[in-house]
Amino acid sequence: MRTILLLFASNVFMTIAWYWHLNHKEIPIWKAIFISWGIAFFEYCLTVPANRWGSNHGYNAFQLKIAQEIITLVVFTFFAVLYLKEPFHWRYLLAFGFILAAVYTVFKK
Repeated sequence: MRTILLLFASNVFMTIAWYWHLNHKEIPIWKAIFISWGIAFFEYCLTVPANRWGSNHGYNAFQLKIAQEIITLVVFTFFAVLYLKEPFHWRYLLAFGFILAAVYTVFKK
């Protein structure tokens, strides 16, 4: 559970680092890059221990990556809808369903 919580927190930082500037186009790109690097530092500070702990507790690299991707989609969805004000279409939900099927497949024993 610690691994999943850390991956979730790291993805909040990652999503902000990658996409916050889309609502701030007045900021020069070089400033946006440096600000994003600063935010991404905290993402790495959470992702590295999350993957290490997950690996030490029985997750393999494929499982860690698949879990990280589904967490990324959940975090990104909230960010895109609430912060970027992007519309959410039914086809995104269908695509997420396919990704959840991949998660099920990877974690099935």
